Amino acid sequence: MTSTANLPQEPIPANLSRRAMLGQATCGMGTLALASICHQQARADSTGPLSPRQPHHEPRAKRLIFLHMRGGPAHMETFEYKPELAKRHGTVGRSGKRKLIGSKWRWQQRGDSGLWVSDLMRHQAAHADKLCVLSGMHTDISNHTPAMLLLHTGSFTFARPSLGSWLLYGLGSENQNLPGFVSICPPLINGGTSNYGTAFLPSVYQGTAIGDIKTPLKNARIGNITNPRLDKSAQRKQLDLLQSLNSNLANRNPYDTRIDGVIQSCELAFRMQAELPRVMDLSSETASTHDMYGIGNGRASDNFGRQCLMARRMIEAGVRHVEVCDEFWDQHKALKSGHQSRANATDQPAAALLADLEQRGLLEDTLVLWGGEFGRTADTGRGDLDGRDHNPNGYTMWLAGGGVKGGFQHGATDEFGYAAVTDRVHLHDLHATILHLMGLDHTELTYRYGGRDFRLTDVHGRVVKEILA
Repeated sequence: MTSTANLPQEPIPANLSRRAMLGQATCGMGTLALASICHQQARADSTGPLSPRQPHHEPRAKRLIFLHMRGGPAHMETFEYKPELAKRHGTVGRSGKRKLIGSKWRWQQRGDSGLWVSDLMRHQAAHADKLCVLSGMHTDISNHTPAMLLLHTGSFTFARPSLGSWLLYGLGSENQNLPGFVSICPPLINGGTSNYGTAFLPSVYQGTAIGDIKTPLKNARIGNITNPRLDKSAQRKQLDLLQSLNSNLANRNPYDTRIDGVIQSCELAFRMQAELPRVMDLSSETASTHDMYGIGNGRASDNFGRQCLMARRMIEAGVRHVEVCDEFWDQHKALKSGHQSRANATDQPAAALLADLEQRGLLEDTLVLWGGEFGRTADTGRGDLDGRDHNPNGYTMWLAGGGVKGGFQHGATDEFGYAAVTDRVHLHDLHATILHLMGLDHTELTYRYGGRDFRLTDVHGRVVKEILA
């Protein structure tokens, strides 16, 4: 259809009669009706910006769930066994001042693979043979906000699109009635909306937030999801009129992607009315499923369990990327009670998610990522030896499902856990690997902005082929 937005407009005669005015208005209503029909046809053709797109190569994973342990879990307390650190507990470390702290939990080899996992993660330990543990992780900075931005966007110095936005831009969504990228209970600080934002990508690829880190998920709601005054047919007519105005403005401002973002968001919001409440309704799940995820009865795992169960329901419904978030693994003091509290909240739900995905046949093509923005130190300046500080030089994350080796540990920090020394994996490498598993070449997934092509990994990153199944 040819746009008339930039064509010369005829002046309105000053002596226009009422009959002539009504005649022209009737033509205008006909144009609106035609626009509505064309718009509905466009929706039926499924050629919008969120429509599924072909990947660069055959994907191993179709969707991603990120279990974000905000604050930085200690690798030497969870998934990287450090017996030498335990032997040297209480002695002075490499700094010459700070004392080393041995792990406060017992360790065992788990599963057929013999992967070492501490008793702090006893539920996840039962799934050791599914885990691909990256113990050579390292990042660039030790403060929460820039480290979280680097984790999510690949940059802490400039505004960049988030990983989820890049995935949606590259692959589209499998369900046009739901957001393609959802962030459940995201933090309000440490980067806030930038952690699921689009920066210079079209705003239609931004993540949809459900709740926030301070609001228990059972109390979270999507505002204004229904219209109490208009039925669906009347809403469609109202929206078609609004969209004709938006489209006219977009035609006059072709370089302002925010207008297109508003148009697409309005359409998605209209389509979401029926499906999103159903997906968010956890009451349709069985009591045994709730119990498996640790939901109910005032349990510490209730909130994160709800997040994980909702994440499963969303990816099952076709959402491309879901992030769930827990806080706060930042135990500079009270390490033992603090880490135990966080494990009580997240360990069982994370394990349940893996089991649930597997039994539903979804784990094979769903990639699950667990971890925080950095790790923690092997030593402390505290006299009670019950705290660990930030450590970006070496830490652990794990992947499961979606084309990675299970029961496998890649990389290591030194004998005390100070820094990654073997098979080091930077966040740029992790991002490149995730994109590869999702069928995208990180060097080819680019967006031209400001005169040059940008990508998630900037000029860095390599696919960690050693972990691919």
